[in-house]
Amino acid sequence: MTRRKINLALQGGGAHGAFTWGALDRLLDEDQVDIEGISATSAGAMNAAALKHGWMTGGSDGAKKSLADFWLRLAGLDASIPDPVMDWLRVVSPAPDVIARALEFNPAVIASDAMTRVLSPYQFNPVNYHPLRSIVDDLLDFENVCAVEGPKLFVTATHVKSGKPRVFSGDGITTDAILASACLPTLYQAIQIEDPKTGEMESYWDGGYMGNPALFPLFYNTESPDILIVHINPLERDDLPHTSTEILNRINEISFNASLLRELRAIDLVNRLTEQGIIEKGRMKHHFIHSVRDDAFMSQLGIATKITPNKALLLQLHDAGHMAMDTFLREHWKDLGQRNSVDLRAMFS
Repeated sequence: MTRRKINLALQGGGAHGAFTWGALDRLLDEDQVDIEGISATSAGAMNAAALKHGWMTGGSDGAKKSLADFWLRLAGLDASIPDPVMDWLRVVSPAPDVIARALEFNPAVIASDAMTRVLSPYQFNPVNYHPLRSIVDDLLDFENVCAVEGPKLFVTATHVKSGKPRVFSGDGITTDAILASACLPTLYQAIQIEDPKTGEMESYWDGGYMGNPALFPLFYNTESPDILIVHINPLERDDLPHTSTEILNRINEISFNASLLRELRAIDLVNRLTEQGIIEKGRMKHHFIHSVRDDAFMSQLGIATKITPNKALLLQLHDAGHMAMDTFLREHWKDLGQRNSVDLRAMFS
């Protein structure tokens, strides 16, 4: 196979980010793929940072181990758990839709949801405890994450005051930057990060509101024309949501896909203007867009499964992502560097 250099765009979506873990796990098996840049948001940012940390310490095998360490730690499992035990967990686990329904009607989940609709995180969590901070601090060495070598990382968060995206890169990627990118304002207090231009502390929320993920950092900071998007939030659902939970979940998916679809529309416009000769070739970068997704699988899930790292479901998400990436590589390897492997206009129109 011809060697390919690509960029990755990793969506956020809470615990559903285990789907991306599986997709990256499969991609890292390919010796003929070089990852030049990764733009990521929320859970995607955690995947990106874990991949870069592991890559710097042990190449693709190190990246795979680092990703597994992160997600198994999140699930409360030991990263050294034997493969036969993991396989047994997969066999005895209920189907994804069964897990989703069970969590949706779990009294603890219902109580937590009701509390976040009445109280803000400044009220129910005044000490500002963040459950992910210790995991990120313990598992990631930011000298590796911020290293010049290896894939370039771009992590997006939303600036609360202006509503604009802020992209963290290089030494700017810290534990706070990653937590800011994943900061849902109904669950966590805004993350405070110093503005290097003013020296003042600024507040940030989840980057998905303004870029899930942001593609523009890849336009200007990488050479590869290929952008491979790993989707977590379904672009389409066949069934009309009826319950309040289903409606809120679909609103969340639509809003978190909106910024991505706008950027895809812009890419399509520039590509068409270049192809028609209206824009001189070479003046603007021509991009090829690719997509790894499994809307059928992800449509079985909802808000409850995003905020609850269920052990069985995380493994099922990993396997679904692994399979989706495997299918992409088999069917679209020859498209890399040559053409889009998705119909862009069908995605946003």
